Amino acid sequence: MASPKNIKDVTPEVWAKNVFPEWGTYLNENIADKKIPEGSFSIWWLGCMGFWLKTHEGTNIVVDMWNGTGKHTHGDGKMRMGHQMMRMAGVREQQPNLRNRPYVIDPFAVKDVDALLVTHTHHDHLDIYTAAAVNENCPKAKFIGPQGVVDEWIEWGIPKEKTIVVKPNDKVEVGSTKITALESFDRTELVTEDDPNVKLAGTMPQDMSKIAVNYLIETSGGNLYDAADSHMSNTFTKHGNEHKIDVALCAYGDNPRGITDKLDDSQVLRMAEDLNTKVVIPMHWDIWDNFYADPKDIIRLWELKKNRLQYKFKPYILQVGGHFDFPEDKDKFEYMYDRGFHDAFNHKPDLPFPELL
Repeated sequence: MASPKNIKDVTPEVWAKNVFPEWGTYLNENIADKKIPEGSFSIWWLGCMGFWLKTHEGTNIVVDMWNGTGKHTHGDGKMRMGHQMMRMAGVREQQPNLRNRPYVIDPFAVKDVDALLVTHTHHDHLDIYTAAAVNENCPKAKFIGPQGVVDEWIEWGIPKEKTIVVKPNDKVEVGSTKITALESFDRTELVTEDDPNVKLAGTMPQDMSKIAVNYLIETSGGNLYDAADSHMSNTFTKHGNEHKIDVALCAYGDNPRGITDKLDDSQVLRMAEDLNTKVVIPMHWDIWDNFYADPKDIIRLWELKKNRLQYKFKPYILQVGGHFDFPEDKDKFEYMYDRGFHDAFNHKPDLPFPELL
């Protein structure tokens, strides 16, 4: 949409259309243009636990791409009845989960997506905007997730024939990749029940396999493990024993008092060690201001423990909208956005006199 030329033409709708997403199609274009070398794969962090994986062969897998939002107002100051955090800690005051990073990708400009994967039913991983955009722009894309996720997609209008229900140990081939669903350890899912009239106390927990999975994505350039919102579990060791894992992603953050929802610094390191991964990349710390954490704390702790515990992996701090190339970046520790100005002084500057700057 063209920018308005007169203040009388400015409306909330015009403002929203011209400003959001904040990056426009810049990242969409970067992903489409990037050629992946043989023996490599690349991922781009889309925010929260969302990422885009592209292979050397041109297969595009999008996981947990989320285009929703957090709080908009104080409302009545109370948490929604039945909310998982209310059940977890008996809280009543509203959680101040404000979205803390910009939208870096335009969901309505996505193309060439071979599959949309979603790990679980929470609505900072699964949203109707992403589903609608992928369905419209990528008619051959598969929608892959556990039963609860697929049920919601179908309810929204995604054709059933486009969906694939997975449970732990199911395998699906998409383009040049092989995707294996694995056990999730997202115990927050087990206390998720939206009906406030349903009481969980004294009942058996839900069947996790129907509402959440982790993913292993195998490519010709290496394998990626997505722990999604899993908490710490001894079973990470089982996954590390049974599968070759090169890069692992996890949900990291500083949990507020009385809440256990994200991995902390030491648990990120322990998960990486258990998985036998080469690189661990913390995510999710970016999105909610009340769970914000500094991932450099992970590197500091890794430095303190690496020699004594003989760590075989390295942490990597990615930034939203940034990308990680494996194996090219495996020995780096931190992403930096392209600083630009690569052609500085390739052409004569236009200055009143050379000494001006």
